[in-house]
Amino acid sequence: MEALFATVTGFLAASGLYLALRGRTFPVVVGLTLLSYAVNLFLFSTGGLTTDGAAVIQDGKTHYADPLPQALVLTAIVIGFAMTAFSVILAMRVRGDQGSDQVNDQRGDDAREEKS
Repeated sequence: MEALFATVTGFLAASGLYLALRGRTFPVVVGLTLLSYAVNLFLFSTGGLTTDGAAVIQDGKTHYADPLPQALVLTAIVIGFAMTAFSVILAMRVRGDQGSDQVNDQRGDDAREEKS
């Protein structure tokens, strides 16, 4: 199971990095989201992957799942969703204002210089 988690984490990180280096805003947002998913999987796997561990401490159980990585990942998912929604809205606003969704588009700078 650890090998599967490591493979999926590596694939998500590589895909996210590839998309984050693209020239358009939507693939950049998707790439950063995939990178955050990879980090979440990594944090979740640091707590130890158990299939028979109790979720909470019970009497008589000596083997239980660590709740700290689960809480950290849940918090990171909520924050990541909010940041993704904000990034999509910001990208839509920039596309509407500049007429382009290129990350390094210079038309916005030229338009400001012409107005001066």
